[in-house]
Amino acid sequence: MPDRLALTSVEGRIDAAARRLLASAPTSGARARLVEFGVFVLKQAWACVFGAAFLVVVVAAKLWYPDDAALARNDALTIAAILIQVAMIAGRLETLRELRVVVLFHLVGTVMELFKTDVGSWAYAADGVLRVGGVPLYSGFMYAAVGSYMVRVYRLFDLRFERYPRRWLTAIVAVLIYVNFFTHHWIVDLRWVLIAAVVLLWARTRMHFRFFRGTFRMPLLLAFAGVAVFIWLAENIATFAGAWVYPSQVGGWHPVDASKLTSWFLLMIVSVVLVTWVYPPRPPDRSATADLSEQDNEMEDPSSDRYARPS
Repeated sequence: MPDRLALTSVEGRIDAAARRLLASAPTSGARARLVEFGVFVLKQAWACVFGAAFLVVVVAAKLWYPDDAALARNDALTIAAILIQVAMIAGRLETLRELRVVVLFHLVGTVMELFKTDVGSWAYAADGVLRVGGVPLYSGFMYAAVGSYMVRVYRLFDLRFERYPRRWLTAIVAVLIYVNFFTHHWIVDLRWVLIAAVVLLWARTRMHFRFFRGTFRMPLLLAFAGVAVFIWLAENIATFAGAWVYPSQVGGWHPVDASKLTSWFLLMIVSVVLVTWVYPPRPPDRSATADLSEQDNEMEDPSSDRYARPS
């Protein structure tokens, strides 16, 4: 479980209830693995609560919002996004410190949206008054949802990092990535060069995370890629629901091209770097590192009955 001091008051009560519920959970065997997996899924869902709630609203608006309503659909989505954010803060599901990161994501995303819609990369329905140019204000909340997930998963899983690169280097790469989202419309697209730079910079970094009893670790690049795939899947749902449309989808919806995964992968880097300036990367506890080494050794011993290998 994460450090209780890192949880909001509501999350602290949920965490305490979960500890009581799981106190009798087995420590080895298939049931132990199932419990660990269940806690992992639930915590991931909790980290995604803002984005998931807004995605549900987008789909519901697609299915049931009347076309002739006095309030334009885009304006209704913007108001819903604001209400979700207010509920997150009022319900103590998100801290004011995290809200600063979310607002920063909102601003960074809105600037990109203004440019991308102007050059025709994608488009929104032209209705409503809560908009800037051709961009409805709810668009920034979609980027804010990524920021919300990043800051929440950081503390819910008590993330620690081995050999994390220097933050000033990561900041340079993140700025270059963000600039390339604009400049590739006029000069050569450097995304593959930037992806290579990301791989070189984070290749040796391992992420340690805890979601119940065990501490696990995995290459940070693999985590980046996994989250990029998840966002791409959410993007397919959002475009199906008409949140925005790509030029190739004007004649009819089809799945978003898998090439967008590279864009989301690079956006993940920008997201991570922004979060690390609020929550500086922490090294693993020495005791946790020792436990990982012990578990790795036991996995090499066929007689060991330890139920999980952190990887």
